[in-house]
Amino acid sequence: MPHIAFVAPHFLENTNRYVSAFAEQPGVTLSVISADPASSIPAELKARISGHYQVADLGDGAQLGKAARALGNVDRLTGALEQLQLPMAHAREIAGVPGMLPAIARNFRDKDRMKEVLRAHGVPVAASALVTSEAELKAFIRKVGFPIIVKPQAGLGARSTQRVMTEADLAALPFAPTGTQPLQAEQFVRAREHTCETVSVHGKGLWRSGTRYFPSPLEVLETPWVQYCVLLPREAEPTWSAFAGTNEAALKALFGEDPLVTGTALTHMEWFLCDDGAMLVNEVGARPPGVHIMPLMGLAHGGVDMIRAWAELIAFDRFTPPARTAAAGAAFFRGQGKGDRIVSVEGLERAILEAGGALVELRTPKVGMARAPGYEGEGWATVKHPTTEGAKQALLALIQNVQIRYG
Repeated sequence: MPHIAFVAPHFLENTNRYVSAFAEQPGVTLSVISADPASSIPAELKARISGHYQVADLGDGAQLGKAARALGNVDRLTGALEQLQLPMAHAREIAGVPGMLPAIARNFRDKDRMKEVLRAHGVPVAASALVTSEAELKAFIRKVGFPIIVKPQAGLGARSTQRVMTEADLAALPFAPTGTQPLQAEQFVRAREHTCETVSVHGKGLWRSGTRYFPSPLEVLETPWVQYCVLLPREAEPTWSAFAGTNEAALKALFGEDPLVTGTALTHMEWFLCDDGAMLVNEVGARPPGVHIMPLMGLAHGGVDMIRAWAELIAFDRFTPPARTAAAGAAFFRGQGKGDRIVSVEGLERAILEAGGALVELRTPKVGMARAPGYEGEGWATVKHPTTEGAKQALLALIQNVQIRYG
């Protein structure tokens, strides 16, 4: 009977889905480490949680390690957020919990180190460098030319990423590299951006799925009003099949030499398909994907609960590969104009009509809602269709008709 300690920052809707998924695993003893007190645990979960430990700072591996020791005989320490991966690795080291330790976790979390490890193993990536001064940044630009992108060393997807097209853009950067806060500088790649989600058990890839971003995450961040989509096609397209070898080589390099300990995971890999056919790995996370890719995988694969499947994978090193039966997608609604609240929402009825039977779920933006601080916007919708083209048309109906304005 494995004892799982799940790190849940706060007992919010999405986090509670993950807590519940572990609690529902037959034979699992579940403890939760959280910044919230035990009194915040939802009533429907309390009876299924055997232990709780509150910590002040979930980003502090020492505090997580102390919590794991106090809970006693923890077999797995896990959490779904990217920012938790390195603190949890330190905690495992402190508490003697099996799993990914800091040396491997840094391969995924430190984006410059990630690129260096991949290059050393012959995995294709864009040119990059860790820069600690303006002089080093300019030297990198002289080497690869404009445009480039810069981002924090321990980035989170495309967040905090800046595209630098000209000398003027360089001068206008909101942050500068220093010895204590270096930046990763990368050659800007003009390409279509995809993801590859991989289930690995003891380092062996058992199952893959993939999505396409429309437009790219960087374009979404640079254009705050653009409404965007994530599409999971029904067909096992040649694009993803051709990428499988690169995906496998990248994960083998990042997991290191002891996959029996480190190599059980659901990983989220972002990669580029260039105009010349080259395939480049961009970033890899050793945790479940965001932007609704988890529910999309469920919709496209016969309704399997992917969060529950991930919980079973982590708890028991066990996964049953599902068959793909449909295409699925998510549309994200974001507004235009200045202001911090939604003042109008138009086109919903037409969007629903045109999306038709493909529409699965709709979180409607509402007048008066505060402007969302993140790139996922004030509302979203998911779709499912027997064909990829049908799913794509439903997504287009949603983002082309729904119009949000701030004021």
